[in-house]
Amino acid sequence: MAQPSFGTTPESPGDGSQTPPPTGSQGDLELELAGLANALYNLGTTVVSDSTKERQNMKPNENGTGKPVGQRVNDVIGYLSTIEDLAGVLTTLIPFQILQDIDNARNPMFLTRDRLERAATENQFMNGKLKAIEVCLFDYLAQSQLPSPLICNPSSLS
Repeated sequence: MAQPSFGTTPESPGDGSQTPPPTGSQGDLELELAGLANALYNLGTTVVSDSTKERQNMKPNENGTGKPVGQRVNDVIGYLSTIEDLAGVLTTLIPFQILQDIDNARNPMFLTRDRLERAATENQFMNGKLKAIEVCLFDYLAQSQLPSPLICNPSSLS
């Protein structure tokens, strides 16, 4: 398969000066996935172009050339075949939730953002607990000369 350059489709962000893929199997997989994305884009534009021509009552074989859709589909199948071959070499695990998000046309980055927000919330909660324990321990040590039980002063928590 011809290796695509990154940032070649019109929807690609940036000016094509992205970081190169890693070396080895992981890099090969990234190149194949980029090629697959490019092949799918080309297939989509070819189908739209062909359907536009058909709407204009132009017969596809009038000028002696056939539709290029079959070649585009073969390109996609070739990339998928290569990716399947690479799957046996790689040991990277992908969380099932991310695959479900992709299947449901949701951005997997939202899952990552939700997890980070939840972790930040739990971190703040635990920091509050630690602060309360610290204040109670400080109060206990300050009152350790007195024979009274451990009493945490709520006003000192703020």
